[in-house]
Amino acid sequence: MPERPSAWTLKNFLYHLDIWVAAEKPPDDLRLLVTTWIMSRSEDPYLNARREPGFPNLWYLPIPDSYHDGAVVGCSFEIYEQSHEVICRGFGTLSWPA
Repeated sequence: MPERPSAWTLKNFLYHLDIWVAAEKPPDDLRLLVTTWIMSRSEDPYLNARREPGFPNLWYLPIPDSYHDGAVVGCSFEIYEQSHEVICRGFGTLSWPA
């Protein structure tokens, strides 16, 4: 049996990061935090993520430590075990529940 690569292949994360930055204009420290978080997905894409019911490969999560001005940055992505890929579907700034 061939050995599985240790890192996952990340796709579309920088593309969607650029869209989020252009639309939301987050402060530099928040943008850096999200960029650093993206890299962590190559080690373990499941860490702190929740599966979206009704979609076979769709996962989402609020990015840890991204709470800023009453909102949190969220990300949705698909995980494909067979190809060892993680494909970003988007970032968004969401109001924190009251």
